[in-house]
Amino acid sequence: MSTPDETNAPDIKAQIKDDGRDARLSFRRFAEHKMKREFKEVAIKKCEEHLKNFGQCAQENGLLVVFKCRELNRKINECMVEHNSPEKFEAYLKDHEDELEKRTLKSK
Repeated sequence: MSTPDETNAPDIKAQIKDDGRDARLSFRRFAEHKMKREFKEVAIKKCEEHLKNFGQCAQENGLLVVFKCRELNRKINECMVEHNSPEKFEAYLKDHEDELEKRTLKSK
């Protein structure tokens, strides 16, 4: 006779397998991931001036960068929060739903 644990083993294995499938990137998630990278690149370009200023300050101050360039670092962070926020990305996805669908269909 089989024990209850042995009869449930296939169900448990199937559940683990299903969880693994869900964890992988689906075609839609893969397309969203690519769009998120592109969205972040645009945000970085918008904050490029702040990044250049911080880089120059870092080169001039070496190890003191943490103290001397704090304000420039704060400006980078503020700029990135403004242009790379989750809310802005959701709005970007809504504005580009057709592109997301095209990428999803192309990936299948």
